[in-house]
Amino acid sequence: MLLSPNAMGPRLRVGLYLTTGAIAAFLLLPVVFIVLLSFGSSQWLVFPPPGWTLKWYEQFFANVEWMESAYTSLKVALLTTLCAVALGLPSAFALVRGRFPGRELLYALFTLPMIVPLVIIAVAIYALFLKLGYTGTLFAFVVSHVIVALPFTIISIINSLKLFDQAIEDAAVICGASRLQAVIKVTFPAIRPGMVAGALFAFLVSWDEVVLSVMMASPSLQTLPVKMWTTLRQDLTPVIAVASTLLIALSILIMLIAAALRRRNEPSA
Repeated sequence: MLLSPNAMGPRLRVGLYLTTGAIAAFLLLPVVFIVLLSFGSSQWLVFPPPGWTLKWYEQFFANVEWMESAYTSLKVALLTTLCAVALGLPSAFALVRGRFPGRELLYALFTLPMIVPLVIIAVAIYALFLKLGYTGTLFAFVVSHVIVALPFTIISIINSLKLFDQAIEDAAVICGASRLQAVIKVTFPAIRPGMVAGALFAFLVSWDEVVLSVMMASPSLQTLPVKMWTTLRQDLTPVIAVASTLLIALSILIMLIAAALRRRNEPSA
């Protein structure tokens, strides 16, 4: 039986809470500082801010380059999500239900981008696209992001498929539905939480990706993390903190949506 906080002594429980709080503060304080700096009145990244203002947000939304980078990030992330789900769904079905030689090897190949250092993947993809003449294109961004996002999508869908009782699908076939109809009308709704979770993971991976994006970027096509990276090399205005805050805000929003969907799909007691 696992030790629960209620079964602990008062000192052990207080120590557990203090340790957990300290770890959480250590992880969250840098994020809080960035958000506060985006409202600071100083033209430099100074903490604590001497005053508070919204002018940096006004500058961010009035700057065409920042807005184009944000739009590019959103477009790349959405396309990456669609491609990752479209490729991850049949791949997950093949890995779970398929009975063919090399299935375990194929699964290891799909999850390899989660293990190999991202810099190695970025250099390899850059060399390939440079030879093909695709660097600096939307196609290069989406393909490179799909490579690193696909494992998260596949794993999420595989976990849902393993929890699904295939006998329910077989029962639909016995009742007169074709196998395809049974999959679409029975299996897909049952594994929808895994599909949604995989899509959200793919979006977040693409939305925050900087290493691959730096390799694929061009002067006319940059994602928001790339724009932040290039701006950091020139100055340290709070506009960068604004961009960081927006990245964090969207990531938190997506995680809250994922948590709400998971809670909605949990069986009621």
